[in-house]
Amino acid sequence: MIHIAWRAALSALAIFATVAPAYADAVEQTKGNFKDKFRQLEVDLPSPNVYRTASGEPGAQYWQQRADYTIKVRLDEAQKRIIGEEVMTYTNNSPDTLRYIWVQLDQNIFDNRSIARRTELAANQPPGRAADRLTFGGLAREYALRDVDYGFDITKVTDARGKALAHIVVDTMMRIDLPALLAPKAKTAITIGWGSNIIEEDRIGGRSGYERFRDSDTYLYFLAQWHPRVAAYTDYTGWQHKAFLGRGEFTLEFGDYDVAITVPADHIVSSTGELQNPQDVLSAEQRTRLAQARDAKTPMFIVTPEEALANEKDKSTDEKTWRFVAKNVRDFAWASSNKFIWDAMGYRQDDPQTPFVMAMSFYPHEAEPLWSKYSTHAVVHTMEVYSKYSFAYPYPTAQSVNTWDGGGMEYPMITFNGSRPVIDKKTGERTYTQNAKYGLIGVVIHEIGHIYFPMTVNSDERQWTWMDEGLNTFLEYVAEQEWEEGFPAFGNRPNIMDAIGEYMRGEDQTPIMTQSDSIIGFGPNGYTKPAAGLTVLRETIMGRELFDFAFREYSRRWKFKRPTPADFFRTMEDASGIDLDWFWRGWFYTTDHVDLAISDVREYKIATKDPDQDKPAERTLDAAKFPPQVAEARNRAEGIQTRVERFPELKDFYNENDRFTVTNKDRNSYQSTLEGLDEWEKETLDRAIKEGQFVYFVEFENKGGLVMPLPLTVTYADGAQAKETIPAEIWRIASDRVTKMMFSDKPIASIALDADHEMPDINRADNHFPRRIDSARIDLFRQRPEIRNLMADAMTKLRSEEKKEEGKDVPLAPAPPTATPQQ
Repeated sequence: MIHIAWRAALSALAIFATVAPAYADAVEQTKGNFKDKFRQLEVDLPSPNVYRTASGEPGAQYWQQRADYTIKVRLDEAQKRIIGEEVMTYTNNSPDTLRYIWVQLDQNIFDNRSIARRTELAANQPPGRAADRLTFGGLAREYALRDVDYGFDITKVTDARGKALAHIVVDTMMRIDLPALLAPKAKTAITIGWGSNIIEEDRIGGRSGYERFRDSDTYLYFLAQWHPRVAAYTDYTGWQHKAFLGRGEFTLEFGDYDVAITVPADHIVSSTGELQNPQDVLSAEQRTRLAQARDAKTPMFIVTPEEALANEKDKSTDEKTWRFVAKNVRDFAWASSNKFIWDAMGYRQDDPQTPFVMAMSFYPHEAEPLWSKYSTHAVVHTMEVYSKYSFAYPYPTAQSVNTWDGGGMEYPMITFNGSRPVIDKKTGERTYTQNAKYGLIGVVIHEIGHIYFPMTVNSDERQWTWMDEGLNTFLEYVAEQEWEEGFPAFGNRPNIMDAIGEYMRGEDQTPIMTQSDSIIGFGPNGYTKPAAGLTVLRETIMGRELFDFAFREYSRRWKFKRPTPADFFRTMEDASGIDLDWFWRGWFYTTDHVDLAISDVREYKIATKDPDQDKPAERTLDAAKFPPQVAEARNRAEGIQTRVERFPELKDFYNENDRFTVTNKDRNSYQSTLEGLDEWEKETLDRAIKEGQFVYFVEFENKGGLVMPLPLTVTYADGAQAKETIPAEIWRIASDRVTKMMFSDKPIASIALDADHEMPDINRADNHFPRRIDSARIDLFRQRPEIRNLMADAMTKLRSEEKKEEGKDVPLAPAPPTATPQQ
């Protein structure tokens, strides 16, 4: 979903590893204060096995389960309810024999008895009387959840012969006990009947529901997590049956869907999969437009705005059934409304499996003119960019549906997206903000991008949010940069490094490698911080060529498979040839932040050892370092003569010579020094004298704890500049302070660290040497505290609510007597 009591330092991988490394605690620093920031991560990752290799690839015996569904579902618009029945065919590809199957009932999160409902926190976190508050929205949500019973009503669970199967509901999960053991490679078919009330999303909040348009009494339905879905059974954790608490999303198996959706006849349906019966649900003209859209260069209407408005007024009591088939998907979602405008255009790609994709958008007229201009273009743009950096888009359709005013949610082939224009209530004029425009483009890119991660690269969302949200936000950021230079991805901050630093500095955070439901700062932690880390890898540490190859390799290896963090870490290193353990450990396993500084720069010229050259130079340097005391200049200004000036006879040898005077002894010593040098030493000294290089000792300090490369911009005295990046390995012996020796043919005027904001350094004031004066503007203001005039307030005329004009005066109520405090 878009930017909307845990042992934090411990890797989630270590917890879920099937085989823990025997040497995990073998290394222990018992003396000194050395911190090994470059300790190899292999001591913490799960041991490679036949399912997952040390290089990060699926092993020779890798397996995953499969679940195919045939579903019939009906939308009861009057009751705001769906009723359905499914046949789930489950294939056990594991080497294990199964006695039962776990099924996800995620709508149960809205049941007032659920763990999620019973553990909801008040808004005033951290607690305190001063922070107590209750919003209109919070109270309306509470009423909505009390007024209707939500969650799944399971009406039937039977085997293929119709025999009832024992089952038990455990919060958002249901265990179905099998009538016989399910051996490896065996299949079983289970029929489940159910009904569930649809939540009013803008009252309750969630990933699906319905939106009511009160001015026209029309509705838009968007259904997700709407049917019982089998839970994942994996090699690393067995059944993933952790309760759905709201943040940790979904862990699912691939399979084929054949779904018949019955809705009011005036509705248009957008869905996962391909429509199988357009002749039954679309007019001849709409079918013609759909065929023409395959070759359209820009989006064209399939259902026009005029047709959508006519549908709104129809209020049909008849029904139609739309049938969709989806192959090899891990989930299925759909949307239905009589308000939908529908536009589409074809997208062709160089891929033999999926050469053609239909890009489509569905939206009510309240979304115009924003959606027809940008949504489908953003869908196509996402596929163009993501396919360059991962793999070709794998499905025949890609859809963006406007289901709310902000945010987004993803499913195979279909996404639910927000952002709408502002409609003036008096004039009806429509305008949209910059945030609405770029918010729409960004959310469509993000949610369509999720069809790659995790809908195809099928990571465990319940366990690791960052594996889909972080990777996807990274590619979203790349796609936004390829949409438009200066794309305001983070409000007024186009650079992700300028957006994440404050979060990384703060105390209220957890490591990225924290289970999804225990994350503090969900958006920055699961989305922005991992995306920023991958950006640092691509642009600064690895370089684009190595990073892009490794990222594509990871995507290729785990397409339609289920990777873990270790598989990602190992693949990125395996394909690039770069040791990144230090980076994964610091960025993903700790809460350290980036705060680097240039603490000192010292300039030297190599001494020639010739006193006739070195002594005068030393005198000049000494005079600059220790200027005459100010009293001498003031004495001269006042005409005060020194005694030596008044009595010249007091002068002697030392008045004409100082410690920098060259003597013959110095010259003889110089000759002796030259005679004592080896030939290679003489050659080195001669070259240094000839080239006249400057030597700089530059001290760097790591204040934030996170070791990073040092991107330097060196400005010379003549105005020329040079850039150089010192690898992060400079910190391997001392991780808090290091000194780098640098040579230059000409004097350096200044050195800047990370001048281009390649990293999220939280304090850039100490990134310059010498220190830079920062400029800004300051506004003048007048402070006029408002003092209440009770007499004037009492004389104000009462406004009529109906006519918006003055009404009858209401007499003042007398002040109540002073209450006596209760004892």
